[in-house]
Amino acid sequence: MFGKILIANRGEIALRIQRACRELGIRTVVVHSEADTDAKYVKLADESVCIGPAPSKDSYLNVPAIISAAEVTDAEAIHPGYGFLSENADFAERTERSGFVFIGPRPDSIRLMGDKVSAKKAMIDAGVPTVPGSTDELPEEPREIVKMARSVGYPVIIKAAGGGGGRGMRAVHTEAALLSAVAMTRQEAQSAFGNPAVYLEKFLENPRHIEIQILADQHHNALWLGDRDCSMQRRHQKVLEEAPAPGIARKLIERIGERCAEACRKIDYRGAGTFEFLFEGGEFYFIEMNTRIQVEHPVTEMVTGLDLVQHQIRIAAGEKLTLRQRDIVIRGHAIECRINAEDPFKFTPCPGRITAWHPPGGPGVRVDSHAYAGYFVPPHYDSMIGKVICYGETRSQAIARMRIALSEMVVEGIVANIPLHRELMLDEKFVQGGTSIHYLENRLAAIRAPRS
Repeated sequence: MFGKILIANRGEIALRIQRACRELGIRTVVVHSEADTDAKYVKLADESVCIGPAPSKDSYLNVPAIISAAEVTDAEAIHPGYGFLSENADFAERTERSGFVFIGPRPDSIRLMGDKVSAKKAMIDAGVPTVPGSTDELPEEPREIVKMARSVGYPVIIKAAGGGGGRGMRAVHTEAALLSAVAMTRQEAQSAFGNPAVYLEKFLENPRHIEIQILADQHHNALWLGDRDCSMQRRHQKVLEEAPAPGIARKLIERIGERCAEACRKIDYRGAGTFEFLFEGGEFYFIEMNTRIQVEHPVTEMVTGLDLVQHQIRIAAGEKLTLRQRDIVIRGHAIECRINAEDPFKFTPCPGRITAWHPPGGPGVRVDSHAYAGYFVPPHYDSMIGKVICYGETRSQAIARMRIALSEMVVEGIVANIPLHRELMLDEKFVQGGTSIHYLENRLAAIRAPRS
């Protein structure tokens, strides 16, 4: 086991990784920007290194500074968390070339799954169902593109091969709009990802977003750890998540889970990962694989009783998974609400100083957050300041506990999106379960002002 790990991230995930390390008896080094000097996880770390000014490009994306920090502190491994450099194959490669262990997949696995075209090909080869569409990037010849779209059937969606986070996608409903949509998406893809390649898929009009969490070690063992429903989204960004997905037959989940585990064995995957699917008409369609820990990993931890971050660390240290698939038992239900420093209905970021901070508590309530009274939320990064996770023996109990938790939570000095979550916990369609990825977008206009 490692003696010291450098955490190359910030916010709640930096604190989450730090806690996992402390429980394992591992010392931690936290790198931070000038804007995060007073962060809780910086104060709690065994060592901290300032790696640059506030802008991410000068700090959390500054690879030489991170590697240098690992060298001067004698760290043995680097945990990238999520976001920033977590799915950057060049960073993973540079980390390992510099003599450190990258706590995540091998660089070639990150590259394979980071390109949506190569990822789709790998899943087809592994027997994982994919959305009908092109298996290669679109050709330059317009007639070939038109022919391909006709064979798939409208509506179609054009996606950037190197895309992610909801960017680089454009739905097309008519042939007349096809070629201009391809050209615009190519330009966006080049600008955002440095890769103009795009591909085409059937556009599913009312799907749900379902995930399968996996763990795989260096010894060809792979497990799937249940499913999550992440359909409550705005502009392709998740707002809340739950596990397991309500209203889907367990046999369907088990079948797709086994295929995901087998795919990991076929591509020789290592570490934690998430297979993301669109689910419509009783069928799963692979869309991408995230080669890192997810923001929503706590709901899986709550229903499985497993610490995913500790398993990441153990796998990176070369340990074998001691669990077998039969040991994975899903119990109860968990819901996670992302608490953001933003207007709950306009979604504009609201950085500033938190003057009062009172997190909820009680049975089945977990709060993952780096915030505290007096903490200044910087304007330079993602607006998420924490997550409230509630567990219940049933979904209805989990919802009831979340309602209570949100009613107890106090955040003053800044504007947070808690009123939105309070509304969603009372929303009739959410309570029924099974809403599509478009539901929240359609619902927002009808959400009334928060209750006094």
